Order: sequence, then C-alpha cells, then structure tokens
Amino acid sequence: MITRDITLEDCILDLIDNSVDGAWQLLGGAPMSLDDNSDLSNYCIRISLSEDQFEIRDNCGGITLDEASEYAFTFGRKDEVGEEDYSIGVYGIGMKRAIFKMGSEIQITSTYKDNGKKSFKVPIDVNNWLAKEDRNWDFDLESADNLTEPGVRIVVNKLNEDTSSSFSSPAFIQNLRRTISRDYALHLARGLVVSINNEPVVGWQIRMLLGDAFAPMRQDYVEIVDGGSVRVEMLAGMAAAPPESSEPDVDDRREDRNGWYVVCNGRIVVAADKTSITGWGTDGWPQWHPQYSGFIGLVMFTAQAAKLLPLTTTKRSVDSSSGVYRKAKPAMREASKAWIAYTNERKQALPEARRLEAHTQPISIREVTRRESVSLPSLIARPVIPMANISYTVSRDRVRLLAQAYGNINFSYKDVGVRSFEDAYSELVGDE
Repeated sequence: MITRDITLEDCILDLIDNSVDGAWQLLGGAPMSLDDNSDLSNYCIRISLSEDQFEIRDNCGGITLDEASEYAFTFGRKDEVGEEDYSIGVYGIGMKRAIFKMGSEIQITSTYKDNGKKSFKVPIDVNNWLAKEDRNWDFDLESADNLTEPGVRIVVNKLNEDTSSSFSSPAFIQNLRRTISRDYALHLARGLVVSINNEPVVGWQIRMLLGDAFAPMRQDYVEIVDGGSVRVEMLAGMAAAPPESSEPDVDDRREDRNGWYVVCNGRIVVAADKTSITGWGTDGWPQWHPQYSGFIGLVMFTAQAAKLLPLTTTKRSVDSSSGVYRKAKPAMREASKAWIAYTNERKQALPEARRLEAHTQPISIREVTRRESVSLPSLIARPVIPMANISYTVSRDRVRLLAQAYGNINFSYKDVGVRSFEDAYSELVGDE
C-alpha cells in the first residue's frame, strides 16, 4: 500500500509540494537560488483541518485536463510525465497518498486556464473502489463549476479514525505549523502565503551573524550529473553565540535550530541535522555536542529535473550515496570543523570571545556574500590560575567580633574569611 511508509504530516506536505510547484511554474519555472528575487506573494495555499474534514485549496494554476488524464489520476507513472522544471515532486503522488491515508470520501476540483477558465472534478469513494473485484486504478473526471481562481481544491470526508484524532489535536496542528514554517522557509520568505485554519504560517527567518571578526562562508558551483546539471550553493557560520555551558539545556530551544540543512529545489528536506547524514560522527568529524550550538549550515541543490537531486523517494531525507551529495561533504566538513575549533578555543578566552560576539549583527542568508571559508577570530588563551577553596568552622560570636574589629559589623562570613586570609598572607608572605 502506498501509504505504509508515510506519515499523515507527510501527506499534507506532499499536497503543499504540488501547490508550490504549480505556483513556481506560473512564475516561469526558473531555478531557486539565494540570488533570485522571485515574488510568490500572489499565491495562497489554505489548509483547513477538523475532526470531520480536511481541505486544501490554492490559486496556483490548477491541473489541466491533459495532466489529469495522463498521470495525476492514473496510478503508475508514465516516463516522467508530470515532472515540471525545478519542481519538488510529481503532481498526483501526494493526492493518491491522501486518498488512502486520510479518509474514504474525496473530491478533487481543478480550475485552469485554456482559452478561458475550464474545470473538472474527480469524486472518489475509496470503500466502493476497494469493494470492486477488478480495481481500475484510473479515476473518472467529471465537469465542475469554476473555482474563484485557477487552482486546486481537495476535500476529504469520512476521515479515518487516526486522522480524525490527529486533526482535532492542537499539538498535531502546532507541529504541522512549525514544520511548514521551517521546510518552506525559502518560499515563505518570497511572499508565499500558507494558512492553517485561517491563521497564516509565519516562515522561519534564517539568519547568520556578521561582524568584524565573524563572517559566514558561501560557495556555489555546478556539478554535471547524468547528462544534466545540479547547482550547489553552500553557506555556514555562526547563527548565535555558543552556550556558556556545554551541558544540554532542555529550555534552550535554539538547540532545535542548530546543525546542517539540506535543500532541494527550494524545499528543506533535512533540517537541523546533527547525525551522520550530514557527517557528524563520521571519519574526521566528531559527533555533535551541545558545545557546538550556534552553528548553522545550509547546502542547496537545484536541478531542472528532480531525479538529479540527492533525494530519497519519500522526499523527507537525503540520499547519502548520491554522488553530488558526497562531493559536497568535504566543504561541509571544513565549515563544521572551523566552528568546532572556535568553540574549543573560546573556553580558554571567554571574555574576549564574548566581546567580539557582542559586536555582530544578524543578516538574511540572501545577504551573505561569497567567501571560501568561515571567518572566525583567533583567540589567545589566557593562563588559568588554579584556584582552591578554604573552609573551616568557628563560632559565630568570634566571626562577628572579627567583623566588628574590621569596622563593618555587616561583613558576611565570606567577607570576614577573605579579609582575614589577605591580612595573614600580607603579614606572613608579603605583598605580591
């Protein structure tokens, strides 16, 4: 079954992918990069969730009748039909998963432009379809009234029990909102509107810190792969100052943002990774440690044909065996190791490190200029004087009398102890 290895959240993200691809094609289907100024502010994706119904609708151009009959409502792809330039996926895959994952009664309506507005709908009763002995994997298209704007509207009723429970859960909706904010950050930054239950999703603003002693690296190059090309853009550096303590802090949500991000055709497919997927804990690369917090790296792969991207089939991770991905790993390693070295040096020169870190300003990743390597300060370790604690017990009356003799009855016990030690040292050892 096509839903076995996909989560409910992934189904929704697949549908968003389809809408995003539609909007991107309307803009001309150009590659997304850190330099492009594409404006997606005219496009909206509206999601409504409840225990009884799921709905997603967009104004992203719709599915044409030819597209629908060729692949969108036909199970089984036909030689890359339906794959648009610089797309995230293939239109239709997400809808087919949703049909089986969410519920048993679905209606899909599309309005598109072809010498005026044209529309069709696809009603699907999953239970009736499953009851047939000869299950035809093609669905019938029917005429329909036009939607307000060219786009797609998908409504799922008779939700499965697990789906209904999830859609009525505030925690599920909050997590979905957080995932969309992060994974579509580059699209949302270009004006795309995505709302859940009429509340817009605010995109995560990916920022780096820039200062006299700090600057992120940024590289870009093109790899030729299987007769096509993949553009690779990479940036990495300090997004926040390292923590004062290397111990994990359950209240520090910054930790959730640290690590490496992998982007394929504008979509974040690996986020805040601290595992071997992005090299941590592999040869010449230590495992992630909270000491390294504050580091963010981003590697973007862009290709006209999605099959050239280092994506897994689920589009939720990266194919570590991909040649184009493996060739990016050495530069990723160098950026990570530079940050690791800085955090090690920092422990021995904290005052100077804090002073330099305080003189930085956040900048958008689109403002990062090209630089071969991460710029970080060289810190000079200050000698650490070994310290000792002195503890002894005397009567409180004697301490108070000594404080009075020093001329301050309000001296704390510690003050009296330090003062008496200094006096004894001066008398018996002498001034330093």
